[in-house]
Amino acid sequence: VLNYGSLNYDFVYQVDHITAAGETQASEQRKTFCGGKGLNQSIALAKAGAKVYQGGTVGADGQMLLDELNKYGVDTSFVQKIDGETGHAVIQVDRNAQNGILLFGGANMRQSKQEMERALDTFGPGDFLLIQNEINLLDYLIDRAFDRGLCIVCNPSPYNRILETCDFSKISLFMLNEVEGFQMTGQREPEKILDVMSERFPKAEAVLTLGEEGAVYRKGTVELRQECIPADVADTTAAGDTFTGYFIAGIINGMSPADNLKRCAKASSLAVSRKGAAPSIPTSDEVDIV
Repeated sequence: VLNYGSLNYDFVYQVDHITAAGETQASEQRKTFCGGKGLNQSIALAKAGAKVYQGGTVGADGQMLLDELNKYGVDTSFVQKIDGETGHAVIQVDRNAQNGILLFGGANMRQSKQEMERALDTFGPGDFLLIQNEINLLDYLIDRAFDRGLCIVCNPSPYNRILETCDFSKISLFMLNEVEGFQMTGQREPEKILDVMSERFPKAEAVLTLGEEGAVYRKGTVELRQECIPADVADTTAAGDTFTGYFIAGIINGMSPADNLKRCAKASSLAVSRKGAAPSIPTSDEVDIV
């Protein structure tokens, strides 16, 4: 798997509630973690047993992110280090473990076509490209990966107008939550979200995660539901990234969609029971004994 995505420092603030417009609120605590959807999903893939390569860009201050990826066995050969500041996120986590996230792109928004080509030249048919929407040149990356015959997995987050420039007909698998589902389709009910996705992208698979309501898989006329596995929730920050990484690893391992969904639910349940992003993601040994 080539995971071409964001590498961030996460500044996590513990708050009573998510701060409203015009409000000033004191934070009870601040911690710094390695994060970004790219990093989180790469670590989830690696912990789930997949061979994963990270693509992306960090600033001069980004070595700690590379060290974190290497610690879990992620290959960082395709991460470029440039002058300037690494991307970061300001994350509020409230007393109910819900979060609000403000992103600063930094080096993540300074990808180059040359570096993308260098990375993609190593991969071909049968390999996977995982993408999110926290880097620039996403449309170019999709087109070039499709030309090389890669299976493209897209987590359309955060959703914005940049995604409208991308050719989503080239996507093999969509991994999205209810908010992203609404933003893509204009529908709020899970069934209607998946109906629109199936109509627009009939060749693609879709996995819609629903938080406490579990997840739904759809490909053509096949639909599978997976209930949420209850947990004492500490922090939901990396739940979706954990689910995405484990689901792709399950495909690589030849798991059926039903078994794959169940394993992903176990992994996400463990992740939300722990604080932080990357550190909260469980290993395959932890998941498979639950």
